[in-house]
Amino acid sequence: MTSRLHIRTPSLREVESQGEGHTGSATADIISTVEFNHTGELLATGDKGGRVVIFQREPESKNAPHSQGEYDVYSTFQSHEPEFDYLKSLEIEEKINKIKWLPQQNAAHSLLSTNDKTIKLWKITERDKRPEGYNLKDEEGKLKDLSTVTSLQVPVLKPMDLMVEVSPRRIFANGHTYHINSISVNSDCETYMSADDLRINLWHLAITDRSFNIVDIKPANMEDLTEVITASEFHPHHCNLFVYSSSKGSLRLCDMRAAALCDKHSKLFEEPEDPSNRSFFSEIISSVSDVKFSHSGRYMLTRDYLTVKVWDLNMEARPIETYQVHDYLRSKLCSLYENDCIFDKFECAWNGSDSVIMTGAYNNFFRMFDRNTKRDVTLEASRESSKPRAVLKPRRVCVGGKRRRDDISVDSLDFTKKILHTAWHPAENIIAIAATNNLYIFQDKVNSDMH
Repeated sequence: MTSRLHIRTPSLREVESQGEGHTGSATADIISTVEFNHTGELLATGDKGGRVVIFQREPESKNAPHSQGEYDVYSTFQSHEPEFDYLKSLEIEEKINKIKWLPQQNAAHSLLSTNDKTIKLWKITERDKRPEGYNLKDEEGKLKDLSTVTSLQVPVLKPMDLMVEVSPRRIFANGHTYHINSISVNSDCETYMSADDLRINLWHLAITDRSFNIVDIKPANMEDLTEVITASEFHPHHCNLFVYSSSKGSLRLCDMRAAALCDKHSKLFEEPEDPSNRSFFSEIISSVSDVKFSHSGRYMLTRDYLTVKVWDLNMEARPIETYQVHDYLRSKLCSLYENDCIFDKFECAWNGSDSVIMTGAYNNFFRMFDRNTKRDVTLEASRESSKPRAVLKPRRVCVGGKRRRDDISVDSLDFTKKILHTAWHPAENIIAIAATNNLYIFQDKVNSDMH
């Protein structure tokens, strides 16, 4: 894979605070979500500062027709601002938790972005012409004195520099008591769902003042609470099916045709625990941090702390495939618990043909698993190793015994450098990796380690 690195440009607020000698501004730049649109031509990132940056793929060069187009900044806008809940005396941070693109219906693009409480629908449009020659308005847009209008003219459109306009179309607020962890657009292109720790709501894209509660796992007495919802997603083809994952490691497939409130699932996917591996950390590391349907709709991909698993919708008893992401950390769970890393929520992604899966790890490493050949590779996203056009070299973590020259010891892994958010182009071998405040875009040159 060859690489291209995008370094985020700090806002004026951050430049000022850096000038004053503060370091807190770097936190606002940390990327919190990455998402390709349905064609892969646009890539959106959200950060902890509430901003959304959209990258657009440049058209192929005439001088090099076979070269892939690169991604450049297309538009940047402030999606969410910090708020305060006066009833609960709680600050609502501006961090973008999720971005989801809507299927394109016309020349404009649309996306949903959410922080902990409020979901917003944004419309992205281009303008490269401006009208001139109004009868009742002058060049500045002010109304003319009607007594001075002696003749009528037909307004014309004149070319202008391309302008990308982002406008808020709808704001979906007050739907969640707890923090929103996921949003998913339905295949009917009319509805979407949003999930928090205890409830999942169904919204219509045209209606902002009400939503339908379709899952509610809140017990009558909160002391009886044993699990929370961690992620949810609609089936890519069947608008009545959706899945949600829990902190106990289970998946529940629900059918909205069965009942209005889907508290009773249609299928429960759960792997029986091996008693010999039971430990204090078992429940924490079994919590599912992400769930993704395959493009075909036949399989589900889940990520827990140490593994990624592939589930067949027709087999509930156990996953059909389990891949170890960083099993060498099993002996270090105690220290990872003390520094809170054990609660990190890693995402996972399918490639366009559902044959390769990808997920992140520590030390700016990310892992890829080929489902057909059963081969896997560890790659690194860092400025030092990822100069533009450079070919990525596989990395290896050494647990003990003999070390090769380029191996890295498990004791020297940097747990502050973590790749939580990744995205795969829907059709091509192009991936986007968020490493703290840097976005890396890698492009496959038929990597011999994976094919």
